[in-house]
Amino acid sequence: MRVLIVGPRFHGYLAAMGAALEHLGHGVSVHAYDAADTLAERVRNKALHDLPGRWTARWAGWEGRRAAAVLNRERPDALLVVKGDRLGDDWWAAVDRWNGPRVTWLYDEIDRMAYTREQLAAMPVVATYSAADAASLAGTADTVRHLPLGHDSLLAFHRRPTGAVTFIGARYPQRKALLAGLVAAGIPVRAYGRDWSRHPADVLASRHWRPPGVPAGRTLARDEAYGVMAGSEATVNIHGHQDGFTMRTFEACGVGALQLVDRADVDVHFEPGREVLVFADGDELAEHAERAIREPKWARGIAEAGRRRALAEHTLVHRMREVEALWA
Repeated sequence: MRVLIVGPRFHGYLAAMGAALEHLGHGVSVHAYDAADTLAERVRNKALHDLPGRWTARWAGWEGRRAAAVLNRERPDALLVVKGDRLGDDWWAAVDRWNGPRVTWLYDEIDRMAYTREQLAAMPVVATYSAADAASLAGTADTVRHLPLGHDSLLAFHRRPTGAVTFIGARYPQRKALLAGLVAAGIPVRAYGRDWSRHPADVLASRHWRPPGVPAGRTLARDEAYGVMAGSEATVNIHGHQDGFTMRTFEACGVGALQLVDRADVDVHFEPGREVLVFADGDELAEHAERAIREPKWARGIAEAGRRRALAEHTLVHRMREVEALWA
């Protein structure tokens, strides 16, 4: 079957979904609707994200019209729309004219997106990483499914020993406080990402003028992030205020890292104490990290159990099999 995936760049995950579908025997084309290949497109994207709508009205719908042109050119047998809340009426009108099997997969909470619930109710199939949103939409759209994110098991990577507990992601106050607490406890820590990095280009781009108080590295490509997590003493996964579980929840276990995660309800995917370690506060996070460094055999046992579970149940290939069933 010829499949078109349309969504935001999303750290390369569109390509990972495409690879998973190819692994299942499909032909796949991928269109990142917010990709900017020219200087003019980069300026336009920046303006659309940062400036008031009255200043950018003439560009409204540009991403959707470009995506519609791809759909009209490709004429796929099936369509996977990832997020897609910025695409606008021209895009959805083109999808309706095409009238093939489609799934819209949301990796963010509805209240954080531009969709209205009426728009989602009009879609034939909505899948969401949020169990709460799936429950709230039940009975509105024709088909609603809770579809968690997953680990890209097809991505090759090389283990990169770090000698530290690591965190990969954006810098928010809660995350900074937790990691600074580990530093204060004498635990080796390293955070990765533009928001943490003290490279001059990253400081200028992020506008985080003050150092975070945590040893840091620059943004990592996904294969590099996998290698860093796999080579860590443990890796920290901090969600904050969201219902769905991040990609990192499945990736950390999938690459064989010991995952320290901030949500007890991860038990729907992994068994706390046997496949992941859950922390409720900074003190418990420090306790887990200290024991992982002190007892590496114990830590490796939990990490390996998490890896087996992730590869058996929580890869993007597993998720794309569920998408296949929703197209049927």
